[in-house]
Formats: sequence, C-alpha cells, structure tokens
Amino acid sequence: MSNSVGAVIVAAGRGTRMGTAESKQYLLLQGKPIIVHTLEVFQKHELISEIVLVTGEEDVERCRQWVQAYKLDKVSVVIPGGAERQHSVRRGLGELTTTWVMVHDGVRPFVQGSEIEACYERARSAGASVLAVPVKDTIKQVDGEGNVLSTPDRRSLWAIQTPQTFRLSDLLSAYDEAERDGFLGTDDSSLAERSGITVSVVEGSYRNIKITTPEDLDFAEFTERSRGEERR
Repeated sequence: MSNSVGAVIVAAGRGTRMGTAESKQYLLLQGKPIIVHTLEVFQKHELISEIVLVTGEEDVERCRQWVQAYKLDKVSVVIPGGAERQHSVRRGLGELTTTWVMVHDGVRPFVQGSEIEACYERARSAGASVLAVPVKDTIKQVDGEGNVLSTPDRRSLWAIQTPQTFRLSDLLSAYDEAERDGFLGTDDSSLAERSGITVSVVEGSYRNIKITTPEDLDFAEFTERSRGEERR
C-alpha cells in the first residue's frame, strides 16, 4: 500500500518537571492514563493502519495490558526505548511496515484528527511536514551572562509540535545518517532537514500541549472537561 500511514508514539521519557513519582505519560487524565488518550486519537483515525508504542523498559508490560484493556488493536508492538528520544524513535521506526510515518509525543493527547489528516496531506505534497503554531511572545536571544543579543522577527518563528510526518524510508535514512555522524537532534525534523529533506509547517492549535508540568496537567483536566461538555 503506497499510501499506508503508521505512527510511532514516543513515551519513553521519565521527565522530572512533573514532580511526581509516576512518569507523566501514565498519570491519569479524567480517570484514564494520558498515554491511552493519545493512542486513542490515532486508533480512531482512518488514515492510521499501524501504531508502534515506544516506552520505558519497566513500563512495557503495563502498556501492553492497557493496549488490550482499551482495545487499541492498531498497536502492533510495544517496545522499550533507548537512552535518548532519538534512539527511542529509531527503534520504533524499525518496527513499522508502512510507507509513511507520523512521530508523535505520548504526552500530547489533544491532537485533532483534522490535524493528523492535514499533516499527512502536506507531507505527500511537500515531502515532510510538522505541526506547529506561530510564536505569540516576543523572543530574545540571550548570551551566557543573561544579556540580550538580538530580537528575532516573531513572524518567522513557529513553536514546533507533533505529529511530524515523513516518508518512512526518508526518515530512516536521515536517522542512520545522524547516527553515523554522531548528531543528536532536538526533534525528527532537525534530522530530516540536515539530510536535505524539505519540511513544511502545518498550522496547528495552541490546545495541542505537551503535558510536562503540574500546570499543564491542570490545563489538560480543564480542556478534557470542556470537550466532554461540548460533546453533550
């Protein structure tokens, strides 16, 4: 299938900013683990045929149990990640059999189905795509002493989100190139960019937050409650 689309959901981090003993991706949001909310968005989307979940080694078993309990039958495998996010994604890519891949953060449960579709369509026409939002605040570049060096034009700045969408073979090549060169990127598109792939921005929503702090979790609870009320 030339247009088959898979997703690598990355949930291997053990972020400390949440201040909880439990990893953020497994905290409950409206009584359900955050990672399950995220997986369900991709499970329900007709474009997605296969999902690979990459998680911490000690969390593989309970994630497999959730996959069964929540009937997430598009999840083909749950595997342990590596030392860095980049290593975790590379392991996930190796498990996919689709032509296209979307890489998505496990702690972004509010991505919309329409955004997934828009990212895929843009990747097909441009080569690769990333979901992003225009930066709302003025940004300053600052040196090591805390002195302002410059003020970039805000109109050219975007805050990058996920999913990030690529032809699987292209992203695998970019990852292998980065590994050969010892390059560690901040996201998937940084690897694609350095290997010459054109990456196009798809405007997303400020609601598509990455839940990393207690304040984010409060906002997530509010957002999920609001969505529940809208559906009534």
